[in-house]
Amino acid sequence: MSRALTSQVDVEVAINGYMTPGEDYFNRGATSPVLSVSHREHLEKRPAPVPPSGPDAESLARMISNARKPKKGTKISIRDRICCHQWTWFTMTMATGGVANVLHAIWNTYRADWIWYIGICFFLFNLCLFVMNCILITMRFIMVPGSFMHSFLDQMESLFIPAVVVSTATILINTCEYGVPMTGPWLQSAMECLFWVYITVSVVASAGMYLILWSTQIFPIHTMTPVWVFPGYPLLLTAPFAATLIAANSATPDNPPINRLAIAMCAISVQGTGFLISFMICAAFIYRLMTQKLPRDMQRPGVFISIGPSGFTVAGIVSLGQQSQVVIPDVFQGSVHSVVIIRLLSTIIGLWLWGLSVWFFLVSVGSLWKYVRPERTMPFQMTWWSFVFPNTALVTATLALAAAVGSEGLRITGCVMAAVLIVVWILVFATMIRCLWNRQLLWPKELESE
Repeated sequence: MSRALTSQVDVEVAINGYMTPGEDYFNRGATSPVLSVSHREHLEKRPAPVPPSGPDAESLARMISNARKPKKGTKISIRDRICCHQWTWFTMTMATGGVANVLHAIWNTYRADWIWYIGICFFLFNLCLFVMNCILITMRFIMVPGSFMHSFLDQMESLFIPAVVVSTATILINTCEYGVPMTGPWLQSAMECLFWVYITVSVVASAGMYLILWSTQIFPIHTMTPVWVFPGYPLLLTAPFAATLIAANSATPDNPPINRLAIAMCAISVQGTGFLISFMICAAFIYRLMTQKLPRDMQRPGVFISIGPSGFTVAGIVSLGQQSQVVIPDVFQGSVHSVVIIRLLSTIIGLWLWGLSVWFFLVSVGSLWKYVRPERTMPFQMTWWSFVFPNTALVTATLALAAAVGSEGLRITGCVMAAVLIVVWILVFATMIRCLWNRQLLWPKELESE
């Protein structure tokens, strides 16, 4: 009797979205229990929220299973596993490219050759992973007709589509870091053109993805996590991209100069747009925490995404500010002190937002405290890469501020964080391989049950 009452209460608050249903409610797997009389009377006064619906009532997983459904007695093949590949796999390339960026930031500080070579290894490995993901996702769309359009309407997968744009941004940044200084002016010119292409793509992809989500999906407040920020993430890589491109041009005096002022100003404009969008969504996330408690176990890694917006903004703005002497003309806005003022403002703003990023980092780490106990486990998903990628922003922001204020303490802190981050990357990657081997990833469980 008590269980029935608990289930009834869980359903009422879940439908209204005023409270997060408990973990036991989701584990029970109840889909349509009977509503109470009081709740039915309430529904007569207030229409029930319309559930999200796409062009098909089936889930994306069921659509894939039906498309690749084998004959009776046939084993699940490699093609069936490829059909399970989703956009979330591009979070792996985001994280790997971010680690290569962190290693280059450390190399800028200590100029150690071994750090340079490790960074190049991560960069090249990330290129291989990115190509592999592109091939696998294309094969899935070919083998499962209609799955491409359906992925834009799936409530979970659609949020991660911008991951391919962010992965591209990390590759372009790594190319400026490791490629431009080692090649001729042709690569620099290509990166300058690709910068403007990326600006256009990031703005269109971000606005377009949010418009699609707002037109086709309904996200109840009790499901809210910082993953909602993801469609705005492409905008957050523009300032780091611009700072890296300008630094690469300055490091190669033999190359022709680029339009540094236009690149910097455009990057700051787009970066500010991305940060403000992310900031408003993170404000909604704090409201959700105050009224709904922490996210469920499977959603908990997404809390770390809240670190990224302020972290990337600090890394980009501070780096551009420290290069203002090669960006700003000698007499800018009629003042000979423009360079000094801009460097000071960028450092102050960077310290301000860096504190916000550290605060979100502490909250994110604290949300994992319960998993220290052996009886509590967190199921592996590709969103575990959120443990890595947003934190690369915090590390690069810390190192950028260390260079700006000349703080040895911040520099050492950034290096320690980078070492821990690489260990986390190795652990997540090893866990991913183990889950692939144990048929916990890229495995059509619905076919297996049939």
